[in-house]
Amino acid sequence: MSDDRISVRNLVKSYPTAEGTVEVLRGIDLDIMTGERLAIVGASGAGKSTLMHILGGLDRPTDGRVCYSGQNIWALPEAGIDSFRNRTIGFVFQFHQLLPEFTALENVMMPMLVGGSGRREARENAERLLREVGLGHRLGHKPGQLSGGEQQRVAIARALVMEPKVLLADEPTGNLDSTTSESVWRLLEQVHERYQLTMIIVTHSETLAGRMDRIVRMADGRILP
Repeated sequence: MSDDRISVRNLVKSYPTAEGTVEVLRGIDLDIMTGERLAIVGASGAGKSTLMHILGGLDRPTDGRVCYSGQNIWALPEAGIDSFRNRTIGFVFQFHQLLPEFTALENVMMPMLVGGSGRREARENAERLLREVGLGHRLGHKPGQLSGGEQQRVAIARALVMEPKVLLADEPTGNLDSTTSESVWRLLEQVHERYQLTMIIVTHSETLAGRMDRIVRMADGRILP
């Protein structure tokens, strides 16, 4: 197996509860090629978001491996996982998770500042990306002053500011009306083409999933054959 892929092997995630152990992921095996656009679909509770959080280094698995370029990220020390997540993964969530007290520009700058970049470099990159997503005129606006679609565009710019290799999007259009959803999806397509990212999207939308290169369907913590 070549290293130019994301390789997931025997991924298990379980939680202890008063009633017993809850198994969320039950032995996931998955290969994702560099540059691929992959949709993960399934009913609520299927384990889609949990899988995405583990792929992105946000949630630790109970067992199994997630390898990028041959390196199991969950064998790294915590500082290594943090660095991997900051430099390799871009996240877009359904509810954007922008910091309400900061402007669009400051929100996009934040990952670079956290990663140790200087303010001038962070500002230049953030301004460029906000112009690319059509928000060059909204740099000084805070999230509460932006529409839902504009907030998601800020979130996409923020996800790209560290020049990640992988973009993970969890229901990126799930909170938007159909017209705004279409404009955000077209932006994601442009981002994929421009930056040659590996793009993994969790979605309930069969329409959105059908526009990806491949669909993986999940049920009860497993990938369906």
